[in-house]
Order: sequence, then structure tokens, then C-alpha cells
Amino acid sequence: MPETKVRHPLLELTIARLKEFTREPEAVFWVFVFPLLLTLALGFAFREKAPDRIPVGVVSDAAAGARMKALARSPVLLPRLLERGAGMEALRHGRISLLVEGTTPPVYWFDPTRPEARTARIEIDGVLQSLSGRRDVFAPREEKVSEVGSRYIDFLVPGLLGMNVMGTGMWGIGFSIVNARMKKLLKRLVATPMKREHFLIAQILSRFVFLLMEVSVLMIFAWLVFDVRVRGSLATFGLICVVGGAAFAGLGLLIASRARTIEAVSGLTNVVMMPMWLGSGVFFSYERFPDAAKPFIRLLPLTAMNDALRGVMNEAMTLSQVLPQLGYLAVWTVISYALALKLFRWQ
Repeated sequence: MPETKVRHPLLELTIARLKEFTREPEAVFWVFVFPLLLTLALGFAFREKAPDRIPVGVVSDAAAGARMKALARSPVLLPRLLERGAGMEALRHGRISLLVEGTTPPVYWFDPTRPEARTARIEIDGVLQSLSGRRDVFAPREEKVSEVGSRYIDFLVPGLLGMNVMGTGMWGIGFSIVNARMKKLLKRLVATPMKREHFLIAQILSRFVFLLMEVSVLMIFAWLVFDVRVRGSLATFGLICVVGGAAFAGLGLLIASRARTIEAVSGLTNVVMMPMWLGSGVFFSYERFPDAAKPFIRLLPLTAMNDALRGVMNEAMTLSQVLPQLGYLAVWTVISYALALKLFRWQ
């Protein structure tokens, strides 16, 4: 009888995890399909087109007719003639951004915390001042910039890529381990000839296989549909994805090291990921946050990954320029994996 060749436990565990993933259609959807749909939706929502005109209200009175005609000529504003009560109601519910009341001088009702309201206030004041006889001292020249690398989609895709690497790493590994623990599969693995680190490393290795595919699919899609490019080195770009993927896989292992139920791992994962969803610059720059919050935001691993990805993709940064972010992600990887190895329980 021929002798059966026994493969290393690490290889067997990695193959088993790959097979497990491919048999979960929901996981395949969230890893490969959902990021493409999100990129497509946001890319077309913020595609290169003239911005929508800002709805504003003009209180109906003796001066309203002339003001409506002047404001209607503005390419920025969408004026509406309203009674004062209806105008204040529309302003309160956000249906208009500013209300002009026809006194002399006019009164501008608006919320200064809303950027579009401040824009409307500047535009309306310029139009009405000109209507009253003011003339500009000079006419500035405008040079519009719409180069590849400076568009919103160029800012968005690296953030979506980082978010996807974080989400699939943490959710995929966390749910896989806890699900196996609930089904008593981990308890059975204790009796097999393997070490605890074999099991944990196999989870990370299986992530790298899918990491290559999900990053390639998203980047090819963004290039074909929106002409998003990697201006820097592809090798540096790939290294960022690998180190970032390892960091978030380590966090997933740490979260799942003691969790016993799906509800527990779900709650812990959301607690860890929520600050990064909101603060790490996925959809908008974290520079908008107060200065006091920025040091804490820069401590988040997704912030480091997004900064490095945008640096290489949009600014052609070299490996030496993104080494601080890579080193920081590597520290997260080592610490989270070491803690997971220490805290991990089979049952």
C-alpha cells in the first residue's frame, strides 16, 4: 500500500480556509462585488460635471421681482419666490440654503455652519451689490483644473481600497474563527498535529490570497471606468496593501481570540472599525477635523494606510517617503498578532 504523503499543518489549514471562503457566496459578494458597486455609485455621483445650483429663497415683496431676475442669471444659484413664513419653513428643513428678506439693506437668513449656505451668501451679496450699482475693480482670470490625480474619484479610490482591506481582513477572519469556535471545530483541531500559531498564520496567509484578487479587481475596475492610475511604483503600492492587510488581519485575530458568539465578535469589530470609518479619511480628508483630534486620528492604522496609498497613487511617492506609514502598520501587525497568540483560546 503506497504511503500517503502528509502535508504541513500550515498548508492544510490555509487550503481549508480558502475552500471555506469560496463556499460562502455572501463573503464573495462583500469582498469583490460590493466595493465595485460603491466605487461606481460614488464615482458617477461625483463625476466631472458642473455642481448643482444652490436653492435659495427670495421673500415676496416689492423688490422681489428685480432680485429674482438678477439671481436667476447666476450659474450658482437656483432662486425661488416664497412668502416669508414658507421661506423660513423651507430654510428650517433644508429645502433652501439661504433666504433673502427684501428690506433695505436686505437680510440674509442662513446657517453659517453649512458650506453651501456660505457660498450662497457670497454669491447673492455679489449679485445684489451689483444690482445696486457696485462695480468690480478688476475681472479675475479663471484656470480650471481637472487633471487625473486631482479629481475626487482619485481621492476616493485609495480610501475605498483601504476600507475594503480593513473590512475584509477584520470581518473575514473574526467571523471565521468565532463561527468555527461555536461549531466546536476549534476544539477538534486541538487533537490534530499542529500548533496554535499554525492556525493563526494560516488565517493570515489565506487573506493574502484574496487580498491580491480584491485589490486587482478594484484597481482594474477604477482604471477602466474612471481612469484612476497608480502614479508611483506598483511594487510600493503592492507592499502597502500587503502590510496593511497583515495589520488588519492581525486585528481580526485579536478581536476573535476570545469572542464566543457572532454577536460578540460583531460588536467588537464595529467598535474597532467605527473610528476608522469616520476619521481615517475614506470619503473626505481628516484635515477637516479639529486640530486637537488629528493626533488621535493619525494613530489609527487605516489613516496610515490611506495616506500611504494616496501618496503613491496620486503623488508618486517613493518607498522611502511612505516608510513611516509602512513601519507603523508593521508595528500594528506585530503587536496584534503577539497579543492574539497569547490570548487565543480554542473554546
